[in-house]
Amino acid sequence: MRRSLRLRNREDFSRIYRRGKSFANSQFVVYWSRHQEADPFRLGVSASKKIGNAVVRNRMRRMIKEIVRHQEDKIVPGTDFILIVRKPAVEMNAKQMEKSILHVLKKAGLMKTDKQKDRSAKGCE
Repeated sequence: MRRSLRLRNREDFSRIYRRGKSFANSQFVVYWSRHQEADPFRLGVSASKKIGNAVVRNRMRRMIKEIVRHQEDKIVPGTDFILIVRKPAVEMNAKQMEKSILHVLKKAGLMKTDKQKDRSAKGCE
């Protein structure tokens, strides 16, 4: 995942937690807010020590970033969001994890609708 698409500053994380909206399923929580600097979007991943040791946490971060990278064109632009990993996600394989992440992003309204996809395709022509 490109460095420009990652949230790294504590201030950004705090802003999203304070002013953002949140949605969850049993494996992930997503906090998000609109931000002009986010082009097309910025992602932060949070994995606490409760889910496992450093190897497990880093593996989860890498998998989540890869899943989001593959869905990059389907995510609404101009948003910052944080995905928080919950304990049940550790037991999932990659396909299940992708399905769960897409579910929570759709629930939060962070996935483009068909109309938005059509507009972005016309803008590229």
